Amino acid sequence: MKKAFFQLHIAVFLAGFTGILGRLIQLNEGLLVWYRLLISAATMWGLYLFLGRIQRISFTELLKITGVGFIAALHWVTFYGAIKYANVSVALVCFSAVGFFTALFEPVILKKPWNKSDLLLGLLVIGGIFIIFQFDTRFKTGILTGLLSAVLGSLFPIYNRQFLKRMNVETLITYELTGGLVLLTLFLPLYLHYLPAAAWFPDAPSLGWLLVLSWVCSVLAFQLSSNALKHVTAFTVNLTYNLEPVYGIVLAFLIFGENKYLGTGFYIGFGVIAIALVIHLVLLIRTETRLVSGATGA
Repeated sequence: MKKAFFQLHIAVFLAGFTGILGRLIQLNEGLLVWYRLLISAATMWGLYLFLGRIQRISFTELLKITGVGFIAALHWVTFYGAIKYANVSVALVCFSAVGFFTALFEPVILKKPWNKSDLLLGLLVIGGIFIIFQFDTRFKTGILTGLLSAVLGSLFPIYNRQFLKRMNVETLITYELTGGLVLLTLFLPLYLHYLPAAAWFPDAPSLGWLLVLSWVCSVLAFQLSSNALKHVTAFTVNLTYNLEPVYGIVLAFLIFGENKYLGTGFYIGFGVIAIALVIHLVLLIRTETRLVSGATGA
């Protein structure tokens, strides 16, 4: 169990580190994601075919997964766009809004009841982002791009949970990244027409960071989280992933000194968001405690 907790925290830490790499890689955000998908998908095909983990799926399922993969690709494009238009800290603050949009869209997509507490806490997060938006006009484009990323980032996990009822996680992620790569390849000429790239190929340092992003923060992080999921509860996973933006922002402060360039509005807004995250953690713990008590008959 301790090993599973350790693997899960490392996976979340690596997820937070992707924002740092997005700033270090000197590429247009569209090309950055294209290279990430190319390297990650090729690695996963080789690894999971060798391990015999790729299942056969129907053509209909393939089309659906490809569409969801494109949503995931656009989520990453807009996330790295937010970093380049603002900074890592602002992009990760906007990422915190994923919970609100999930609470908003999941009941509609899956036809299930609304969770009022999730919606209210999500609105509190949106309020924190709005404070930053109002106080610091330098980051408006980055914040809007980051919020679009949060919308897209809330959608593909909802669909993924449905796919995972019919196939293993390795099959899903491998096909999803491949589908995202194919559709992003078709979309990229239009994207680069309106947002031209200064360079089409990564220089040596950027290539090194791309390999870290693809192999360490994608393939390895996926393996660690998958292994951990076999031994920990969904509650523990949800609790731990709340730390992702926190890890990323702390790293951005330490590595890039972004705290020196952020105004009072950012800290007020982030404080509001932190309060929402703490309340969410408390509610998760209470829910889990009630479930455990009910199961044991206490």
